[in-house]
Amino acid sequence: MSDDTLVVNEIFYSVQGESSWTGLPCVFVRLTGCPLRCSYCDTAYAFREGRRMALGAVMEEVAQRARPFREADLRVPAPDGVAVRLPLVEVTGGEPLAQPAVLPLMRALCDAGYTVLLETSGALDIRPVDPRVRRIVDVKCPSSGEVERNRWDNLEALRPTDELKFVIGTVEDYEWARDQILTRRLDRVCPVLVSWVHPLTPAQQDPALKPVPPGQRRLTPRELVERILADALPVRFQTQLHKWIWPPDQRGV
Repeated sequence: MSDDTLVVNEIFYSVQGESSWTGLPCVFVRLTGCPLRCSYCDTAYAFREGRRMALGAVMEEVAQRARPFREADLRVPAPDGVAVRLPLVEVTGGEPLAQPAVLPLMRALCDAGYTVLLETSGALDIRPVDPRVRRIVDVKCPSSGEVERNRWDNLEALRPTDELKFVIGTVEDYEWARDQILTRRLDRVCPVLVSWVHPLTPAQQDPALKPVPPGQRRLTPRELVERILADALPVRFQTQLHKWIWPPDQRGV
């Protein structure tokens, strides 16, 4: 694959459903392909489906979808207090960093004046990413089946404008995440997010996904929040907002 083409699964305009940016208008660029197979993955369709697009074509489609807010030149305070223009642009997947051309894409989006978010699994090196991009980096917990894929040296590359996300579905996930957050003092590095594993619908259950390891005890959202409060864990609990607005398996939202 050349440095000026990408395999794109979908480009759509919606509200940001996760992170400290939740609820803000956002154009999403979902790229195809991922080397991981997390047990709870709700976008397994992005493992294989996609169309090859030139970087310029991606930029043009983003611009078309962003035009109403860009023409109005609206700004809102970012989580760090800096005023940013709407809409946001998030590059996601799959695993976007698996495609080399994502780096010049994100650089071009930043040059065009967009506030760019990157959603990444944490399994690939985040250091080559343009420093203007706000990186949302997963830390894979045991029930994902991919805990061994965590690239721990990414933690050394984090900035205060980045965010870490733990996706938690079981008691074992919570206890493991709590220990990582506290022993590594992750809240002193950047904001830390805790997200509950929303059960997959039948349409989302891809046979390629890893099974949850045996012996794991599932948590409800209430039980997860109660544990966070009891332990005074310095994190932001989040839901996937889009799954409360639209059907949880609806694409393009």
